Amino acid sequence: MKKIVIVEDELFMREELVSILQKEGYDTYCITNFINIDENILDESPDLVLLDLNLPGVTGFEICKEIKMKSTIPILILTSRDQLRDELHALGLGADEYLTKPCNKDRLLARISNLLRRYEDRNYFLEINGVKLDLQTYTIYVNEKSIVLTENQGKIMELLLSNQGNIVTKDMLFQKLWGTTDYIDENALQVNMTRLKKTIKNLNMKYEIITVRGKGYNLVAIEGKEND
Repeated sequence: MKKIVIVEDELFMREELVSILQKEGYDTYCITNFINIDENILDESPDLVLLDLNLPGVTGFEICKEIKMKSTIPILILTSRDQLRDELHALGLGADEYLTKPCNKDRLLARISNLLRRYEDRNYFLEINGVKLDLQTYTIYVNEKSIVLTENQGKIMELLLSNQGNIVTKDMLFQKLWGTTDYIDENALQVNMTRLKKTIKNLNMKYEIITVRGKGYNLVAIEGKEND
């Protein structure tokens, strides 16, 4: 059962939303304490946040910004504020949808369903700027190009993307590739790494794999590369 956190200070609207969502089979949790809202939301580990903008002591803009800095939870703004600048501001802060009150029930449920489906699909992908990796097929997408990586190269890329900007140690790679950190012939790792470096170069990625001597590997933006 998908869980939706409702952040709405008007009692009547809050109760109506709970009724609508529960009839559709959603689990709901209402935020009624408007202090440390972002922490309270994250503590509930929801699948989606339904967020008003006009709240006592804090704005939905601030809450949206704080949540998106810490999590990828989808946020649907539901507000009486119908100015384009408010919508653009919310979307710029990371909100995924923006609906104005009063809102048709079917439209609201459709947007919620689409958002949940969209984020379910994201569980199978790793993505950073301009690069997306399908974790089921190890297909890597760079701009308008794509290529299917071998399983080992895909696992290496998964670690590098997950830790982009940080060192991926050889032990991490050994564990990911072969399920152990015991002695492994490093030639096998070197062969896979060399081929992966060549592949991402051919894809014109804005990132490259650099070797950190004695430690491991790092995926860095080409513009930020420093000379060894």
